[in-house]
Amino acid sequence: MEKLRIVFMGTPEFAVGILDTIVKHQLEVVGVITAADKPAGRGQKLKFSAVKEYAIANGIKLLQPTNLKDEAFLADLKSLNANLQVVVAFRMLPKAVWEMPKLGTINLHASLLPNYRGAAPINWAIINGETKTGVTTFFIDDKIDTGAMIANSELTIDANENAGQLHDRLMLLGSETIIKTLELIENDQAQPKIQNDLEISKTAYKLNKENCKIDWSKSVLEIHNQIRGLSPYPGAWCFFKDNNQEWIIKIDEATVNMVQHDEKVGKVILGRKEMKVAVLDGFIEIKSLQFPGKKKMTVSELLNGTKFSEEVSVY
Repeated sequence: MEKLRIVFMGTPEFAVGILDTIVKHQLEVVGVITAADKPAGRGQKLKFSAVKEYAIANGIKLLQPTNLKDEAFLADLKSLNANLQVVVAFRMLPKAVWEMPKLGTINLHASLLPNYRGAAPINWAIINGETKTGVTTFFIDDKIDTGAMIANSELTIDANENAGQLHDRLMLLGSETIIKTLELIENDQAQPKIQNDLEISKTAYKLNKENCKIDWSKSVLEIHNQIRGLSPYPGAWCFFKDNNQEWIIKIDEATVNMVQHDEKVGKVILGRKEMKVAVLDGFIEIKSLQFPGKKKMTVSELLNGTKFSEEVSVY
């Protein structure tokens, strides 16, 4: 048994939940590595990562390299004398970094590997209509999300759950799985399992403007899954047209109504407090959305202050 001295690497809120669990289990975190500060917002003020804020608040030594191959950074990292590195939602590491600690470098990924390797596993699991997902810990190697697996845990995806809600549940599950993994490593009981590439059927491609646009020719369930899989961020979007006016809108929440109808695909039907879009096998009933330059609002709030014609459509 070897007492762990951990360097933690991560950036967003998801990583903070895992780091906090490690600290609360009184495991020794000798340093935190996170992204460099970036300008954000209209004032372009420097914004700290969520992990940096946590490290400062808890008095943990912090490093923010811009170049992970920089000799000065590698010397600083080595001086921390860690025997294990834990990586959660960070970036690809050079070999000089991931092979440095004696016990290796482990990563927590928010999917049941080998499926959904890549940048957006939580989003794509919902977009693709999966009914279950989970988290996996593995030893990092020279490719992305391909290393030998140590532990995994799964959960059921609720039919109306969005990516933000699933993110929070996976963060809790990930915290439990990381602790289990660290105990296995500390007690020399980890039995890494090589990933079988033949089992891969889905990939978690990076989200971009193209794959976030709603294709209204798809089925009710496919569109609903895309909307909730991209909510609250980055948001499923489309063009909203009223006569000669046109906007790009984001749809934050919707429900489905699978019924036969004779309406043209993309036609928007407005009620006093409701908005629904006709698709091939039913209607997408929009609950909340966002117009350019506006905050997210419910359909009821929008229709209370905005009048549209009878010729409204989306595409």
